[in-house]
Amino acid sequence: MTESSEEQPIRVVLADDHAVVRSGLKLLLEQDGMEIVAEAGDVDSALRYVLGHKPDILVLDLNMPGPPSLQAIPKFLESSPKTRIVVLTMQQEPQFAREALSAGATAYVLKEAADDELVQAIHAAREGRVYVNPSLGARLATEPPGPSGPPGGLSEREVDILRLIALGHTNAEIAQQLYLSVRTVETHRAHIQHKLGRTTRAELVRYALDNGLVETG
Repeated sequence: MTESSEEQPIRVVLADDHAVVRSGLKLLLEQDGMEIVAEAGDVDSALRYVLGHKPDILVLDLNMPGPPSLQAIPKFLESSPKTRIVVLTMQQEPQFAREALSAGATAYVLKEAADDELVQAIHAAREGRVYVNPSLGARLATEPPGPSGPPGGLSEREVDILRLIALGHTNAEIAQQLYLSVRTVETHRAHIQHKLGRTTRAELVRYALDNGLVETG
């Protein structure tokens, strides 16, 4: 750490839709001497706080109300080009990490490892160094992107959800079958629509049929 960074605390905006998670993260980061300048529970609020505070770091959850967080990363950087984005998420699929880093994030940390890795990732990001959860980084190195994976760049979880959408299940039914929250299913669905460029259920069903994701008879 440089002398100047020791004199000035790292200024952080926390963006996570669970207040109890933000509380725990705030305690963890403040123990390291960081300053939490704002807390956001949705993407739109996070955009406002980043624009207003120009923080050193934005800790960004991928599953929040509002526009898809991945899609919003370039907007955060446009609002505050010097802010480094540290994604903190439960999404363990390499495709999400690839997309986040490609969109402009500097670090990708899994929530299950936050206690051990988040502070380290923030300091790395502050210095302009990319940080990825080690186990996920190993998968990124060995699993090729693109055509060899699921169609349309979808993650395996997104393929599962698209298949259930095509079979006529509601978001609530999908959530129950996959042991997810309805909000998480809604976020996955928004990511699917964005990746595939298809917004209606009929378009998603046609895509699933065309790519052999559901049986036709």
